[in-house]
Amino acid sequence: MNSSNNFKQILIWVLFVASQILFAQNFVLYNRAFCFVYVGFLLLLPLGISRNYILLLGFFTGFIIDVFYNSLGTHMAAMTFIAFLRPIWLNAITPRGGYENVDSPAIKDLSLSWFLAYALPLMFLHLAVVFFIEAGGFHMFFYVISKVLLSTLLTVLVLVILQYLFYSKGRFS
Repeated sequence: MNSSNNFKQILIWVLFVASQILFAQNFVLYNRAFCFVYVGFLLLLPLGISRNYILLLGFFTGFIIDVFYNSLGTHMAAMTFIAFLRPIWLNAITPRGGYENVDSPAIKDLSLSWFLAYALPLMFLHLAVVFFIEAGGFHMFFYVISKVLLSTLLTVLVLVILQYLFYSKGRFS
């Protein structure tokens, strides 16, 4: 990546983290659906980025969110876990021939159905880690699973809307 792409990625990271801290932290529906838009930064990173760099970004992003949420490593663990799983999941859903002229796993480059197949499982796993660590175990299993499912749907819906609003063709390229 050249310095222009690095600057764009840093700017996008700042926007995702700032929007999580300033806005999405208070976006809760019925005390069950929480919005974790900051995960979108990790999900929308370019496809060719190295695994070590993704792990570092996931760790650092989770650490910053933990500082503002005062959550003692919960988001750091979940983001590192998703950063580890992302390349594995991308390999699993990549067609045999690979992708032609695709830079990022965004809706603008692939499709809505592909993005949903990519983002929903990763978001579900991220939120399962966050909420089960927060609950301190599996003793409230059904309550936690309902929070995970509803938060996954809300967060992915917000990410899809953000992509249609801000990641239009030609922008960020």
